[in-house]
Amino acid sequence: MDIFRGLKSFYWQDKPFLLGSVLGLAAATALGLVYPLLLRTLIDDMILKGKYEGVLQLALLAVGIVIVKAISQFVSGFSGSRLGNRLAYRMRNACYAKLQELSFSFYDTARTGDLMSRLTADIEGIRQFLGFGLAQLLNTVFLVLFGFGMMFFLDWKLTLLIVIIIPVLCFVAIRFEQQIHPVFRSIRSAVGRLTTSVQENVTGVRTVKSFAREPFEVDKFSVNNTEYSERNVEIAGVWARYFPAMEFIANFSVVLLTVVGGWRVIEGQMTLGDLVAMSSMLGIIVAPLWTLGFIINNYTMSKASGERLLELLNQPVAVRNEESCLILDDEAVKGHIRFDDVSFRYASREDQPSALAGFDLDAPQGSVIGILGGTGSGKSTAVGLLLRAYDVGEGSLTLDGVDIRHLELQSLRRQISIVFQESFLFSTTIKENISYGVPEATMEEIVEAAKLAMADDFIRELPQGYDTIVGERGMGLSGGQKQRIAIARAFLRNPKVLILDDSTSALDMETEQEIQQSLRQVMKGRTTFIIAHRISSLRHADEIIVLDRGRIAQRGKHEKLLRQPGLYRETYRIQFADRPEELDQAPLDAAAGAERRVTG
Repeated sequence: MDIFRGLKSFYWQDKPFLLGSVLGLAAATALGLVYPLLLRTLIDDMILKGKYEGVLQLALLAVGIVIVKAISQFVSGFSGSRLGNRLAYRMRNACYAKLQELSFSFYDTARTGDLMSRLTADIEGIRQFLGFGLAQLLNTVFLVLFGFGMMFFLDWKLTLLIVIIIPVLCFVAIRFEQQIHPVFRSIRSAVGRLTTSVQENVTGVRTVKSFAREPFEVDKFSVNNTEYSERNVEIAGVWARYFPAMEFIANFSVVLLTVVGGWRVIEGQMTLGDLVAMSSMLGIIVAPLWTLGFIINNYTMSKASGERLLELLNQPVAVRNEESCLILDDEAVKGHIRFDDVSFRYASREDQPSALAGFDLDAPQGSVIGILGGTGSGKSTAVGLLLRAYDVGEGSLTLDGVDIRHLELQSLRRQISIVFQESFLFSTTIKENISYGVPEATMEEIVEAAKLAMADDFIRELPQGYDTIVGERGMGLSGGQKQRIAIARAFLRNPKVLILDDSTSALDMETEQEIQQSLRQVMKGRTTFIIAHRISSLRHADEIIVLDRGRIAQRGKHEKLLRQPGLYRETYRIQFADRPEELDQAPLDAAAGAERRVTG
């Protein structure tokens, strides 16, 4: 029950519905057990004695009990349904809010399909149990307690004989729960993997078809589907072993009551009405006991779902606000960024070298910093630390002289706009995509941002212009069009710090040159970081940082770096092989060349 105690905050505030569900069910159960007593009265006091004048009153009493029982069942069902739905509503909101709160490090290893499974199937499992399964479980408990209480009142000796069998049934049921719970846990995980497989295939369907990998994807899905199927077969095997045993025990109790009770009637030790009443009560009790396995099955499924939901809800947040964090005044922020001997290693890659080591950088307000390096050199890690996607491992990172770990996350990120290499667009209108960071922006401001990003012309050519709804993840637009919309989104925010993470990689050279002109206007007065593979995007930067395996290999302006042997000059030589004149005009610096010969 630790799982349901952990989820208490989601349903305990609806105590009236919980109480209504339990009390309504208890009343309905108790009234249902009155029927056998009425049957006993009918046989012993009326039929056997030939006194039929009270039959009508007894029938009216039975009708009244039926009506009250129906009302009690309605109260129980209505309350349970409201309880389950409100619980699911709160849990969905809480889980979604937790997903917004979790840090980038969580999403480095999280699987989309598994998270979707938790927010849908697992929450539904909890809702079904608390809304309906709990009522079934309590109904069984109430029936056993009330039923055997009445049977004990009618004939305590015969009742004791029957009660001896109940612990055996309970033992089998507990063993069933112990064996089936781990299987349900594995089923929930298998569902997550199955959902992930479908989600990835649908998202990457163009890649799949382009490489003619449909058979491979079918086989991959088949593996996950087979695992899911095998877990269900395993559950069927557990059911096959335990359900017949539980049903045999329940039926044996009915046979025992009939044989022993019939002998006691013949011996005159109990009346025929008592035997009929006890048989009727035992039938009422045994009916839910037959389904005890299904009830435990429902409970176990919800238990496994609860474990997965609590695992998500209790997931630690790697990056969070300090208790006395500083909220930035948007007007007072200048945008002076300083990295001081910063080192960082990803938690998921503890066995690998640091992603960034000994990184120093001073970027005054309004400066333009270019960052160049190969894949895995630490470029995106540096700007990720600036966003506090992760906290620095060693050293410090400051904004206007204040360590960003002391700043409120929201107010820090309001000062920064970033255009990622992979431009993500939401399934909504182009206008709403551009104004995502500034929802109160006017149409004139949105159009102006689009013009700066060289996106206005192609947007107006679309069927509905700025009201055109783009497909999922921007499907229907070219890579360059998506990047320009993402750049417009960043421009509109008017940030103090602008980060362009290889943001023009999908653009043709002509469009890139035009956007570079717009960028020079936008970058005035604000600190800008340009991460790029193209030297053409970096050559006008105030300082260019060349990274290699997480460390600074070179730094300086374009002209200076061209005169130094190293990665920058080599990259330029490769990218501008058809235009070697600038290299010819920038001979190697003598001191740099001598230094390289000595170190070599």
